[in-house]
Amino acid sequence: MKLVIINYGAGNIKSIQFAFNRLGHDAILSNNPEEIKAADKVIFPGVGEASSAMKMLKESGLDKLIPKLKQPVLGICLGMQLMCLHTEEGDTEGLGIFQTKVKRFSDNVKVPQMGWNVIKDLKSDLFKDIKENEYMYLVHSYYAEHCNETIAATDYEINYASALRHENFYGTQFHPEKSSVSGAKILQNFLEL
Repeated sequence: MKLVIINYGAGNIKSIQFAFNRLGHDAILSNNPEEIKAADKVIFPGVGEASSAMKMLKESGLDKLIPKLKQPVLGICLGMQLMCLHTEEGDTEGLGIFQTKVKRFSDNVKVPQMGWNVIKDLKSDLFKDIKENEYMYLVHSYYAEHCNETIAATDYEINYASALRHENFYGTQFHPEKSSVSGAKILQNFLEL
C-alpha cells in the first residue's frame, strides 16, 4: 500500500509517520502532485496557523489538487479545518470539502483546549471497534461547527464536530497519532477503508 503524508510545511509529520511505522506501514512525505495522486491513501496533517498554512498550499498548487483526490484522504487537526469552507483564524477561505465553518472558542474557557477529551456520537467505519466516549488527544483553539458531515462530537464549552466525512474525505480534530491504542486503531481503520 502506498501511503503519502502531504508535506507542505505545516505538519507534525514525524509523529504521524512513526504512528504508521508502528502499524507496519511506511508513509512517504511528499508535496509532489503526481506522487500524491498515485497514493492509495493520503494524510493531510497540519499544525500552526490557518492563513499561513493555506498560503503554503496555494504556493505549491496543492489547494487545487487536494479537493480532486479520489482515494481516502484523512485530514488531521488543522488539516481537517483547512478542508472546511472558512476558518475565523486569519479570516481564511478553506478548501470547501466539508460544508461547515471553523470558529474560535470564546475566552470563557482555557484556549487552546489541550489534552484528553472524549469523542461520542460515532458514525463511520473510521470508528470500527472504538467505544463511545473514548478519550482522544486534542490541541486546538478553533473548532468545526456541526453539519450533515459530522461523524463524531466532543464537548468543550459547546458541542462541536470532532470528526467529519464527505465521500472519500475524512477529518479528525483530535490527533489519532498521539491518542494511544484507540488512536492507532483509528489509523488502522483508515488504512482498511
